[in-house]
Amino acid sequence: MSKQRDKSSLENLETLEAHLAGTLRPVTPPKDLVQRLRDHVRFPERELIVSRLRDWNRLFVVFGSVMSGMLIVITLARALYYLVGRRDMA
Repeated sequence: MSKQRDKSSLENLETLEAHLAGTLRPVTPPKDLVQRLRDHVRFPERELIVSRLRDWNRLFVVFGSVMSGMLIVITLARALYYLVGRRDMA
């Protein structure tokens, strides 16, 4: 019975896909929208990337923040594991 239901749902899915393939058409966005997005999304220049990597103070703060966040996540995970594990034993 399960195989018949799976086969029926597969046929329904294929029918739906065929209908949507005939109904839906690709849409091209307006050129001004594409141009505005290209203006907003840009990669920084190579010199700017290098200057950010050479800023040791900022790099140290970012690295310290990431390590602190990982330590907090690990501590919370261990605490939850300890609390949940204790309930199963009781």
